[in-house]
Amino acid sequence: MTPLPTLALHELHDGGGVPIVLIHAFPLDHRVWSAAAAALPVNLRAVGVDMPGQGYSESGNIAARMDLVADAVYQTLQHAGIANAVVVGLSMGGYAALALADRHPGFVSGLGLVDTKSTADAPTARANRLRIAHEMEMGQTLQPVLALPAQLLGETSLRERRQLLPTLDAWVHSQAPRGLAWALRTMAGRPDRTHVLQRFAGPVSVIVGAEDTVTPLSDAEHMAHAAADGALTVIPAAGHLSPLEDPRSVAAALALLHRRVVRRHR
Repeated sequence: MTPLPTLALHELHDGGGVPIVLIHAFPLDHRVWSAAAAALPVNLRAVGVDMPGQGYSESGNIAARMDLVADAVYQTLQHAGIANAVVVGLSMGGYAALALADRHPGFVSGLGLVDTKSTADAPTARANRLRIAHEMEMGQTLQPVLALPAQLLGETSLRERRQLLPTLDAWVHSQAPRGLAWALRTMAGRPDRTHVLQRFAGPVSVIVGAEDTVTPLSDAEHMAHAAADGALTVIPAAGHLSPLEDPRSVAAALALLHRRVVRRHR
């Protein structure tokens, strides 16, 4: 069996107690969470993870499967001495967070799903991901994803937070084509995990930007309704990258999720 890669961890906010583990979106890395982590209450610890093939993490030679991403995240956090956590995922990170709750439910004390969905790709979306992955790998190029930043931000951000675009562009340019192609294949093959929400025992926080056109409010409502203990927060004037577009509002929602977890364990 191919060994799982050890992933890069980043201390984004010092604190104690049950940590918040933040998993990033495609085609980015832990930096997309930095502003929201900095806005957390002083007593909360936040740890960012770079998923395989992105940021400072290698994909190794493991198959492009979301369950293996979850296992690699779990193994890395266990080796770092983190026994359990509030796991929060943004977009692709949400797919990984759901897989982690599916495969290692005892590790996940609370679940945050931000600008993401629990359902699988439609056939056309899956085929498109695989096509782009092939182009990136064959040409060793980032070109197919360079237009994504403008598509991920909400209309308010494109109008009033234009400074986010060069930051996002720089983050995308720092990624490796091979790693992003691997990530695309991983997303394309993921199953529907709505059932994970239905049986997950801990608190669930679903957060969505009001202007998110990639995974819109309907996807968020689907997850919040499926969860046994779900709460929905809509972030006004934000798109698919709400932790970057309105970090304070997202941090407040995550702090509330953490308080729900703490109350459960008193």
